[in-house]
Amino acid sequence: MTVAYIFPGQGSQSVGMGRELAERFPAARDVFAEADDALGFSLSQLCFEGPDETLRLTENTQPAILTVSIAALRAMEAEGFPRPQLVAGHSLGEYSALVAAGSLSLTDAVRTVRARGRYMQEAVPVGVGAMAAILGVGEEVVEEACREAAQEGEVCSPANINSLKQVVIAGHTAAVERAMELLRARGAKRVTKLPVSAPFHCALMQPAQERLAADLEKIEFSDLSVPLVANVDAAEYDKGADARGNLLRQVTAPVQWLLCANYIESKNVKTFVEVGPGKVLSGLVKQIVPDALCLRAADPASLEAARAALTESQAAGGSN
Repeated sequence: MTVAYIFPGQGSQSVGMGRELAERFPAARDVFAEADDALGFSLSQLCFEGPDETLRLTENTQPAILTVSIAALRAMEAEGFPRPQLVAGHSLGEYSALVAAGSLSLTDAVRTVRARGRYMQEAVPVGVGAMAAILGVGEEVVEEACREAAQEGEVCSPANINSLKQVVIAGHTAAVERAMELLRARGAKRVTKLPVSAPFHCALMQPAQERLAADLEKIEFSDLSVPLVANVDAAEYDKGADARGNLLRQVTAPVQWLLCANYIESKNVKTFVEVGPGKVLSGLVKQIVPDALCLRAADPASLEAARAALTESQAAGGSN
């Protein structure tokens, strides 16, 4: 059976995430213990008990989602899940994917993404930047609206190309709001300003990218045991040096999730397991690859359901 493991990014967090994994699986408990030790505070308690407003701070959200994702992965490994043919992650999730592929240590990953979150938050003063989700129009229409909306010196551009009909834009607040109005007028079914603390994946993140570069140079990236499909170009990589470079590029580059899912399908992989909290990526993959088998591993119940579905699919002799 061929399967891809995909790892969620920021926005998938919720208070209580990971608690049942830690209670049920010793391997998951070990992950939380390592993350707590690496960061010098109880990230596990923040995941399990909140408060929500603290968990939602970018510098906390990023290591929290990564840790829960790897806790779920280690539980899957302990339960004998099949080895993936490919891994991929959405933005922050690419760090989780690299831990899964043996390129990054968990300790290095959680420390780096905590700093990454802080750098992103500090790159743009609160209120100066914004993001908005656009549903129902294609990427080209969104790009044109962004170009028209950005007045002299302003940034406004696609930040996440999530599916054929879902694009997130980012940039200066005024420019993003003008683009929202243009896209409403051009037939977008839904235009929603996002409750985020910074405009991720656009040129305004350049200061964060520069700060992160120094951190990434200090940590070891091993070659990958499983190839990764990168956010920045949806190409397949298995070298540690490439992984480091891609993580740096993705800070200011749009997340090419549509292309990533299409690439994975092109490798004859139609079974996707979303490893970590939430179900955002499963929904996006179903939009992009309608006949995909999308499973989740976020807690003991979903993990058991995923294992049963994989066993049934394999027994049926499907190529998934």
